[in-house]
Amino acid sequence: MSDASTQQQSCKGNKRAMLTYGVIQISATVVSAISLAAIAFGLCAVKQESKLFNGCVEAVVADGRSNAEAVRYCNGG
Repeated sequence: MSDASTQQQSCKGNKRAMLTYGVIQISATVVSAISLAAIAFGLCAVKQESKLFNGCVEAVVADGRSNAEAVRYCNGG
């Protein structure tokens, strides 16, 4: 009888450990998904900024300046 109660207590401990592991695994997956979404939104902002920069360079080159001068102007220099 003592073997049966020891085995039940051992199973309870294993169940609790597996539940804890599952919760930690799901939490890590959620954090990873949120991080990837933040990176994706950051890349969208970079893409928009790149379009604005290219438009600035094209406009300055159309005014008759060289590409190097246009890039320097659009960078704020």
